[in-house]
Amino acid sequence: MRTVYGDTHLPAAAETDGADPDGTRDADEANDSGPERALMTYPGVAGAEPSDAGLIEASLTAPERFAGVFDRHADEIHAYAGRRLGPEHADDVTAETFLVAFRKRHRYDTSRPDARPWLYGIAGNLISGHRRSEVRRLRALARAPRDAGERGAHEEERGAERASAAALRPALAAALARLSAAERDLLLLVAWADLSYEEAAEALKIPIGTVRSRLHRVRAKLRRHLDLPEENV
Repeated sequence: MRTVYGDTHLPAAAETDGADPDGTRDADEANDSGPERALMTYPGVAGAEPSDAGLIEASLTAPERFAGVFDRHADEIHAYAGRRLGPEHADDVTAETFLVAFRKRHRYDTSRPDARPWLYGIAGNLISGHRRSEVRRLRALARAPRDAGERGAHEEERGAERASAAALRPALAAALARLSAAERDLLLLVAWADLSYEEAAEALKIPIGTVRSRLHRVRAKLRRHLDLPEENV
């Protein structure tokens, strides 16, 4: 299996790590605990899996290492893009997110072990190119009946959209459509991507104080749109 980033075909990490056709390995290499090995593990945890930052830094000299970042986070980014834009755009947004990330990996701040906020920031920028599609989708979900009713001839093709309509109440879809793009981006990073305030600030490249104040305003808007008491938002 190979992962493609731009014009570079990168073998998955499993294909490139530890090849030993003779079935033997130099003892010094097998027990290596030098700088490269230390870089690839979580700080202070012996034998732990590589952090995202470790994989990204290693990929600067061994590009195939970036496949580990893709393997960890692609499904999550795909699900987020699908919820926001629908399944017809999820594949493209996911592929483009990791292509952009691969090309810009030399700019990644390796003091941050978790690359999720960075990846969500890239995905959000790509989603911004589909704002009209997102708003149209939300308005369509707002018009969707609460009960799907009788099954139509195209049941399988429309299954993903019906599942989304069931998960996203029509009134909430209408309220989301009325938010500004910046408000919707922040709210959904916290509510759907489950980012902390600090991570959302990192993803959007805004101060954490702006995250708090903007979320406060967004919640007030949702209360008005949904006619809910404060504790239910």
